[in-house]
Amino acid sequence: MPYIEVKNSSKFYGTGDNRIVANNDVNFEIEKGELVIILGSSGAGKSTMLNILGGMDTSDEGQVIIDGVDIAQFNSHQRTNYRRDDVGFVFQFYNLVANLTAKENVELASEIVKDALDPVTVLEQVGLGKRLNNFPAQLSGGEQQRVSIARAVAKRPKILLCDEPTGALDYQTGKQVLQILQDMSRNEGVTVIIVTHNSALAPIADRVIHMRDATVKSVKLNNTPQDIATLEY
Repeated sequence: MPYIEVKNSSKFYGTGDNRIVANNDVNFEIEKGELVIILGSSGAGKSTMLNILGGMDTSDEGQVIIDGVDIAQFNSHQRTNYRRDDVGFVFQFYNLVANLTAKENVELASEIVKDALDPVTVLEQVGLGKRLNNFPAQLSGGEQQRVSIARAVAKRPKILLCDEPTGALDYQTGKQVLQILQDMSRNEGVTVIIVTHNSALAPIADRVIHMRDATVKSVKLNNTPQDIATLEY
C-alpha cells in the first residue's frame, strides 16, 4: 500500500459563477521516503494540493490517505495535531521570526513535539553551526532557507513539504538546499515533496507529478535520479 494515496481529490473556492476550481479530480500515489516533485505552471493547482497534503486546507471531494488514514475526514483539531506531529513545511520566503536567532527559530518547532531533534545538531547538519546566534537579518537568503529547513526537520516530520524552496535563491545556493532535501529523503527516510514551476529540477526526483489545469496530467517514475552536483537549471 502506498504511503500517500490521493484519490479523486477536488477543491473549489467560491460558488456559482464565481466558483474557482483549484483542484479537479486529482489522483496520484507516493511511496514512503521518496523525493517527489509536483511540477506545473502558476495556477496549475500544485500549491493547493500541497496545502491539502499538509493539513492547511481541506479537499471538498475525494480521499487523501496518508499512512492508511484519510486526512480528508479530519476535523480542525485533528488537522492541527497532524500538522504539528507529522508535517514539516519549507516555504519560498523562509517565514523566520525576525527577532529570534537561528537557534531560537528552530527551537520554536522542536518545543512543540515529543522526541524532537536537538536544534544545534540540526543546524550543524545544514552547515550553520557557526551561525546559531545570528538573527535572520544577519543571514544570507540561502542561510535563512537552511534555517527554515532545520526548523522543519527538527520536528522529525514524516513528510517534508516544500513550496518553491529555491525560488528566491541563486543557482549555487539553490543546489545546496536541494542537496539537503535529497539527503533527508535518502538518508533519513523522510518523504519529501517539492512544488515547483521549474521543470529543470525534475531529474533529481524519484517521482514527478505534472499538474496542469487543476489536475494531474502525468506521473513519471525515475529509477536513477540525477545527482544534484551535476544538475544545471
